Amino acid sequence: MLRLQDVHTYYGPSHVLHGVSLSLAKGEAVSLIGRNGAGKTTLMRSIMQLTPPRQGSISLKDQVELTRLKPHEVFRLGVRLCPQGRGVFPKLTVEENLRLALVSQPKRETHLGVDKAYQLFPVLAEKRHQKVRGLSGGQRQILAIARALMGETSLLLMDEPSEGLAPLIVRELRDLIRQIKKTGITILLAEQNVKMALSACDRHYILEKGDIRFSGTTQELTCQQDILVQTLGVSSGVAECEAPAPT
Repeated sequence: MLRLQDVHTYYGPSHVLHGVSLSLAKGEAVSLIGRNGAGKTTLMRSIMQLTPPRQGSISLKDQVELTRLKPHEVFRLGVRLCPQGRGVFPKLTVEENLRLALVSQPKRETHLGVDKAYQLFPVLAEKRHQKVRGLSGGQRQILAIARALMGETSLLLMDEPSEGLAPLIVRELRDLIRQIKKTGITILLAEQNVKMALSACDRHYILEKGDIRFSGTTQELTCQQDILVQTLGVSSGVAECEAPAPT
């Protein structure tokens, strides 16, 4: 579904991504784990061409080279970004936020898209006429995810979705990611919350200072506790070695 090869991205003279390579198979949920400043958001922006890389290849389905496209063209290919900070409009209602995601589509397509969002996320249907500023942090995050899934989505990029959420809501978010994966959508999840990433995703990359330091399955990562301690500073008991893979 997605392949990055030797991607180098800069902000002005600052070299942020140093030859990053990774891949996602269709229908996978893959996490990108790293501390603040590791380059996770930059990688997401590079895929969307919001911050285009200066070197390297980013291909979709091994057919389309994304680095040759504009952000709106990447969007039209079914690649969606759920940004850090959620990016919802607090003065608009839930439904108005959803409709904005399909503003260029015919009315019938917009109506079908909104109905689909309400079926997948019943809490949004209950809040459809409420201003977003009155929603909880968890409800705002659900709205941001629902908006990203409007239209034909094949690849969902999620940037720090658990940030600022209570542990109970984080668990609900984990279950929601699993639910989205079951629909066939491929997911790349950028996270600092290691426990959530391990339980929600099939494979994992650890990003440190713009370089990939580890690539492997949940079991492979949980069996190498030293990597978690050295690169992420988490306790060695964050997960058990025999932790079952998510279904």
